[in-house]
Amino acid sequence: MMVPRRVFFTGGVGVHKDRLASFEAALRSAGIEIFNIVNVSSIFPPNCIEVTREEGLSMLRPGEIVYAVMARNDTNEPNRLMSAAIGLAVPEEKNHYGYLSEHHSYGESQDQAGEYAEDLAATMLATTLGIEFDPDIAWQEREQIYKASGKIIKTSHVCTSEKGDLNGKWTTVLAVAVFVL
Repeated sequence: MMVPRRVFFTGGVGVHKDRLASFEAALRSAGIEIFNIVNVSSIFPPNCIEVTREEGLSMLRPGEIVYAVMARNDTNEPNRLMSAAIGLAVPEEKNHYGYLSEHHSYGESQDQAGEYAEDLAATMLATTLGIEFDPDIAWQEREQIYKASGKIIKTSHVCTSEKGDLNGKWTTVLAVAVFVL
């Protein structure tokens, strides 16, 4: 059974005349270009602990197959604002799974996109834990309800935001949760 024990978060920006090379440059900026990345869905494993990017990278080898939740966005439209964000919601009960969410957007600031991803992860976790809430109230109010329940211990996000290259080159943004087995 492969259940990750650790996770680290990273992000990056890449710019290049070719779309694929822009993605590669973003992976390089994020420090994860040397791995074979397999995208997985949004479950945060029970008992998984967050480590720093440096610590996580030190546990991996070039060419290794690495599982990750990745948010990715790109454009070749000059000055177009785009974001890629990963949200995290961790339950109080360590033996219960949490949630990661991916969000990709145009026209949202880094704060807006990051908070949206965090809200999404927390809402998914809240529904599995039976926390009652009004989905139409603001995130900040729901965040207080979630944390006051005692069932959700932590929410956070990582977000990368950038405007498209002024000369029309491809610009890619990434936000990634990288699992370490």
